[in-house]
Amino acid sequence: MKRVTESLGKQPIVVTDSPGFLVNKLLLPQINNAIKMHEAGIASKEDIDSAMRLGLNHSMGPFELADFIGLDVCYYILEEMYEVSDDLNYRPASLLKELISRNRLGMKSGSGFYDYPRV
Repeated sequence: MKRVTESLGKQPIVVTDSPGFLVNKLLLPQINNAIKMHEAGIASKEDIDSAMRLGLNHSMGPFELADFIGLDVCYYILEEMYEVSDDLNYRPASLLKELISRNRLGMKSGSGFYDYPRV
C-alpha cells in the first residue's frame, strides 16, 4: 500500500486501525473544545479563530473550519467517537447541536457559526 501511495506522489502515513481516523481524532476535539470555550464566554468565535490563525499559523480557525466541513458532519463524527470511546473530549458541545437544529450547517446551508453569501 505504501508503494501505491508513493506512486501517486503522496506521502503515506502509517497508523494502527482505530475508529475515527488519525486526523479526526486530533481535529474534532479541537473544534469541540473551541466551541465549549466560546459557550463558556472565554472568548468570541472571532478571537478564537484569530488566535489559531495567528498563534498556530493555521489557515483557518476552528469555527471557520467547522463551517467548511459542515456542522452536521462535525457533530456526527463527535457523537460516534463519543459513543465508541466514552471520552468526554468527543461529547458534542451543546451549541453545535443547537445550530444544527436551526439548520445552520455551515457554508453548505449559507450559515453556521458565520453567515455566507448565497451563490
